[in-house]
Amino acid sequence: MAESISEGTLKQWVKSVGDFVHQDEEVATIETDKIDVTVNSPASGTIVEVYANEEDNVSVGADFFKLELGDAPKEGAAASKKEEPKKEEPKAEESKKEEPKKEEPKKEEAKKEEAPKAAAPKPAAESSKAEKVYGSRSETRVKMNRMRLRIAERLKQSQDTAASLTTFNEIDMTNLMSLRADYKDAVLKKHGVKFGFMSAFVKAAAVALEEIPAVNASIDGNEIVYHDFVDMSVAVSTPKGLVTPVLRNVEEMGYLDIERGIAELGKKARDNKITIEDMAGGTFTVSNGGIFGSLMGTPIINLPQTAILGMHGIKERPIAVNGQVEIRPMMYIALTYDHRLVDGREAVTFLVRIKELVEDLRRLLLNI
Repeated sequence: MAESISEGTLKQWVKSVGDFVHQDEEVATIETDKIDVTVNSPASGTIVEVYANEEDNVSVGADFFKLELGDAPKEGAAASKKEEPKKEEPKAEESKKEEPKKEEPKKEEAKKEEAPKAAAPKPAAESSKAEKVYGSRSETRVKMNRMRLRIAERLKQSQDTAASLTTFNEIDMTNLMSLRADYKDAVLKKHGVKFGFMSAFVKAAAVALEEIPAVNASIDGNEIVYHDFVDMSVAVSTPKGLVTPVLRNVEEMGYLDIERGIAELGKKARDNKITIEDMAGGTFTVSNGGIFGSLMGTPIINLPQTAILGMHGIKERPIAVNGQVEIRPMMYIALTYDHRLVDGREAVTFLVRIKELVEDLRRLLLNI
């Protein structure tokens, strides 16, 4: 486990008592507040005892299961394994024989006590009729997984700690969409990667972060930590919740390197193979709610970072272009920033810079 993790929830025993396991073979899965961790056998042998049940909380460093070292069990060992449940059956039968003698008077008492309650079935019948008329009123309760609990904790901590403020702008996506339409097939054929919109925004954000370092900084106690690198956290949705794996040194990457990195991290997250190392660090976050149809929203800062960029859906809208009204594909973008460190002037300048770079990609080639 990572140093920040002290316990987890045992989600599944892949192996059980009596099973033979090879070295490094998966034995169980533990859910933590960040990722699911597989527990592998440290050596080859037979599992003779386990010290936790599924859904139990287990602590880092505690005994987990007992392993009898050795080669695969012979037929005799397998036979003894089958005999174990037979030894327990007589005890169960004996207890069953004894139980009716003690419980017979209790059953009679229970019948006497329940007799008055049986006199009022009418309200229940009436309520069942009402349910048939107005539909189901059932409820389902599901235990929150550790990742969802941790997300809730961190988001609330962000709201309570940071002086959050959001500024908005809009981007004309005409040029970027045209570039993608012209070259996406050629890029896929030659490089084996899909050319999307995320790479343009991530690269533009990396350039803007280098120009306005306060947005790429963080607060540590009474000190400001400025980073001379850009580690971009990219929000990825998974069935268990939102995770933010990190692309390292984005300032040195090109469009296709970014697309390839995002694709790899997204696949690992969806396949539940993301690691602690993949999510550690991060100096700035980009979140794309537009893929779900979001028109506008205010993202929450991913502490200890200072700001987060929110992308939204592309919608055709009438706008003024050189004194004429034209229909253009437009996207709202939002920057939520920590006002303790970033001033409004810096936040607005940062967002305008992203707008300039995305709307006219030639600026990146000319470094202007």
